[in-house]
Amino acid sequence: MGAWEWPYVKSVIVNGDSVYNIPAEGQMVFDYKHHNILFELSPADSIVYQFFLEGYDREWGSWFETYYKEYTNLPAGHYIFRARYIYQGNTAGELKPLEFKVLPLWYFSDLAIVLYFLLTALIIWTLYASLNLRFARTQHMLEQIINKRTEDLIIEKEKTEKLLDNVLPKNTASEIMEKGKATKIKYNFVTVLFSDIQGFTKIAEETNPEVLIDELDKFFFYFDSVVERLGIEKIKTIGDAYMCAGGIPEKNRTNPVEVILAALEMQVYMSKLKETSEIEGMKFWDIRIGIHTGPVVAGVVGQKKLSYDIWGDTVNTASRMESSGEAGKINISGTTYEFAKDFFICEHRGKMPVKYKGELDMYFVNGIIPELRDENGMPDKKFIMKMHMIKLQDIEEEIIKLFENEAPPNLYFHNSALVKSISSQVELLATAEKVPEEEFLFLKLAAVFLFTGYISDYDKPMEKSFSIAEEILPGYGFDKSNLEEIIKLIRNSFTGNLESPSDFILHDAKYDYMGRVDFIKLTDKLLREESEYGKAHSRKEWIEIQRQLLIDNEFVTNTAKLLRSVSLEDQIGNLQVYNE
Repeated sequence: MGAWEWPYVKSVIVNGDSVYNIPAEGQMVFDYKHHNILFELSPADSIVYQFFLEGYDREWGSWFETYYKEYTNLPAGHYIFRARYIYQGNTAGELKPLEFKVLPLWYFSDLAIVLYFLLTALIIWTLYASLNLRFARTQHMLEQIINKRTEDLIIEKEKTEKLLDNVLPKNTASEIMEKGKATKIKYNFVTVLFSDIQGFTKIAEETNPEVLIDELDKFFFYFDSVVERLGIEKIKTIGDAYMCAGGIPEKNRTNPVEVILAALEMQVYMSKLKETSEIEGMKFWDIRIGIHTGPVVAGVVGQKKLSYDIWGDTVNTASRMESSGEAGKINISGTTYEFAKDFFICEHRGKMPVKYKGELDMYFVNGIIPELRDENGMPDKKFIMKMHMIKLQDIEEEIIKLFENEAPPNLYFHNSALVKSISSQVELLATAEKVPEEEFLFLKLAAVFLFTGYISDYDKPMEKSFSIAEEILPGYGFDKSNLEEIIKLIRNSFTGNLESPSDFILHDAKYDYMGRVDFIKLTDKLLREESEYGKAHSRKEWIEIQRQLLIDNEFVTNTAKLLRSVSLEDQIGNLQVYNE
């Protein structure tokens, strides 16, 4: 060997035949097929080597005089080839490490692993989506089945309720569905009607049963439509007898008039039918009608086949009125006459003997009095107005109950006592100011409904009062034009817009408490009420608000001014004392 040369890696031979150039920097890269690698070092005498392949060997190998090192079947990975040497037993060193890596098979590469991961994730997602879709379809099917069955149940429930409503009064039917039974109730003012076909037994003997039933069904169908329209409760039919009653289950003061109106319509219907029958040479039907007014007990009898019925002496007397009457006539008792005489032409029959009753006053009803009927003999506008005037008390009672049953306990000012006060004051002022009857009706109703909105919406009471009036009044026979007049009065009262004498009266009735001796007590209640509804004021602010309210809302009608108990100046002085 010539002059000394530092040992180095001379060449890298792959798979026994391929020689790779050793790069000055970086690492060598071999594909997965070239995994048999021979490292050849520069030959030299008196030199021994020790080899170590990082990533493959666990420790350095033994010292050898050979100048080459071969590794076969190297697995894919990253390696560093290192070699130490000793020259002539006294010079030692280590060669520059040689870095290289063997690539894995393509299906073990990083990209392949990423693809495997993505593919696995896609498969899992697909399975999840498939299961989720299947679950959704199953859930949808179950929901459809549940919805269909729920819909069927609702339809059946509605059918049951409708059938029950046809058999029983609505309130009674609701009570039975909620509690399983209905309470028997006593009514003090009910008008009972009995009707009966004259000579029905003989007609039944001479008439085909099917024709007979069809004819009765036709009569009763018409009677049902009449009583339903007039708010009368059908009780039952027995053979050819038809029984109904006004004033149940909803109490009212107009039931004698409404029942007689129903009787007149039945009478006209049967009279026309009689004329047709005579022309056609058929058997004709004459009807007797009897009516009486008084107390009854109403309730449901039976456990399986339920029946709504009424009991009491009033029922017996009404039946006697029918049997004591005449064919084609409406026979009413003296009691019913007293409640209906202002509406109908009544012919006094005198005192007539009644079984178990002695002698009772009876009257035949011969129609509506001329000044209250139109050209067809039906109720005209004046008739309806008189009925509305009677209904005023029923409406006022319903609103008072609404306050007592549904109003929150912290309505210390806007409560039933205030409604009664305003209603009474409106009646007093309207009478003194000679307001026409129709205007008085709307004015009174506006006073009754004025503060109903506070029951459920303290922030928007005006709008709520409108909706309550629109909900309740049609049930008492008031039409859209009537509602518009009432709502206009309520709106003007809230906005302070005084356009008509009715507005003036409602204004003075609304602020009547400001001229009374208990003004301070009432304004204290109003302060407490507003505080609990989040409209807090300091006492000083409240006194100023009330002082300005007194000034801005002076009475405008002469009657209110005359009736004022405490002057404006004195009330302002009372406020100052209250403030101290």
